[in-house]
Amino acid sequence: MSGEPEIHCPKCSYRPAAEDRWACLPGCGTQWNTFWTHGVCPGCGHAWQDTQCLACLKISPHRAWYHYPDGGELPEIEEESDIEVAAR
Repeated sequence: MSGEPEIHCPKCSYRPAAEDRWACLPGCGTQWNTFWTHGVCPGCGHAWQDTQCLACLKISPHRAWYHYPDGGELPEIEEESDIEVAAR
């Protein structure tokens, strides 16, 4: 995989800002920008498989948010599948 990915919602193309936050719920309650850690909560280490868009509120696989210039994909994170709830 070459180049940095463009990160945007696969449903509505919303591009998250650096100040956007998601919450680890249910879970430890940590709020952070999920794209800084590829969906892994820095509070408890849970690897979120799905992420909710802050704009359209639809849920998509976390890896579907990463769009690489060469068409490559983010490697899958092996962990249970849960939904990451958006927090503003």
